[in-house]
Amino acid sequence: MGKGKGLLALLGLGALAFWKYKNSSKEDQQMVKDKINSAKDNLNKWGNDLKSKASEVMDQAKDKADQVQTNIENSAAEK
Repeated sequence: MGKGKGLLALLGLGALAFWKYKNSSKEDQQMVKDKINSAKDNLNKWGNDLKSKASEVMDQAKDKADQVQTNIENSAAEK
C-alpha cells in the first residue's frame, strides 16, 4: 500500500472516529475525553522521566570527564 492510500485510509478512520464521537452520548464523549487526557498525562510523565534520565546521564558523563581531566592534569604535574 502506497503512502497516498495509507494516508487516505488514516483520514477515513479519523473521519469515522469523529462521526462516531459526535453521534455518541455525552457520557461516552466524556469517557473519550478522559481517556485522551489520561493518555496525554501519561505521555507527558514519560517525556519528563526521559528528560530527567537524559539529564542525569549527561551530568554523570560530565562528572566523569572532569574527573579524567583532573587525573590527567595531576599526572602531567607530577612528571
